[in-house]
Amino acid sequence: MIKIIAAIGKNRELGKNNDLIWHLPGDLKFFKEQTLGSVVAMGKNTFNSLPKKLPDRKHIVLADDDIFNKDVEDVIVMHDKLEFIKLCNLEAEKADIFIIGGASIYNMFIGLADELYLTEIEAEAPADVYFPEFDKNNWKKEVLSSHEYDGIKYSHVKYYDRTDYGSYFDLG
Repeated sequence: MIKIIAAIGKNRELGKNNDLIWHLPGDLKFFKEQTLGSVVAMGKNTFNSLPKKLPDRKHIVLADDDIFNKDVEDVIVMHDKLEFIKLCNLEAEKADIFIIGGASIYNMFIGLADELYLTEIEAEAPADVYFPEFDKNNWKKEVLSSHEYDGIKYSHVKYYDRTDYGSYFDLG
């Protein structure tokens, strides 16, 4: 199963300067709980933004060039978008695969995802990357939990049982 996980602001803000906008301990805990023991797929910038490889998760990284500035032991690095998507689909047949960013990777998989796990943050912030638009009416929605941290309200939301498969695919 292909799942997308992200924390987004009111305007679908994801990040700025290759970093998260919000650092919410409850969201980081949620991310860990959801992805532990799974495959995580991401772009090179997302991988480079991690302080270290995420423990107990298999990593697949799309790097559009041959230069990769991190030790990538036990990390599958792909350089071709179509091959990256094929590998993620194959992995999804064996175990859950979480798409963890960045924006271009989310755009690639929004048309393929079976579930979305979004931390919906009730705040706005300057951003330079955004989560792709999607029609929430095409999904069932379940609010898993709601929280507040440092005056910022947010909810962990699961979108599932999608009704519009095949309506859009961005491989470009």
